[in-house]
Amino acid sequence: MAVKTGLLGGSFDPIHLAHIGLARTAWQSLGLAGVELIPAANPWQREPLSASSADRLAMLDIAIREHPYLRVNPIEIERGGATYTIDTLRQLPAGPEYYWILGADQLENFCSWESWQEITCLAHLAVAQRPGAVLQAPAQLNEQLAGIGRTLISLPFPPSPVSATQIRQRLAAGASTQGMLDVAVEQYIQQNGLYRAPAA
Repeated sequence: MAVKTGLLGGSFDPIHLAHIGLARTAWQSLGLAGVELIPAANPWQREPLSASSADRLAMLDIAIREHPYLRVNPIEIERGGATYTIDTLRQLPAGPEYYWILGADQLENFCSWESWQEITCLAHLAVAQRPGAVLQAPAQLNEQLAGIGRTLISLPFPPSPVSATQIRQRLAAGASTQGMLDVAVEQYIQQNGLYRAPAA
């Protein structure tokens, strides 16, 4: 039997407790050998990143230290340039059975992703609820999955209101992020002066 490996991509700007919770849920509910966290180099569908690749990798390393089933895969940062999921899946080693973990908000525009049909052939899609997003696949995606004999996997993860955008805003305002970040990650952010408001 092939090893089942979860893949959780994201900007991780910064990595927060909902990311860890989602990875843990996927690991447990899908019976995965482990989950690889894949930080994006330059995600094409969002704003420029706030923290450097080096800082984001450092925060990921800190956040996973007590979770042996997690590992950081810097494949996209090492590749550089615009980040496309399909390029990453094509580059991963053959052998494992891959599960791409995504939020319901990403599912809504999944059919706008580069070579999205091929993505569904290279990895199972495991989707988590997100606040304000309906966990419903576009009709095109349902047709594609039915055609290749796969189904959309729904993860039993309660929608979390925690977002990296909200955390960055709170850090810039000097507000508390208690319960949102790993304590050691928050210490790293403070020590390195990340996400501070620009000086007036």
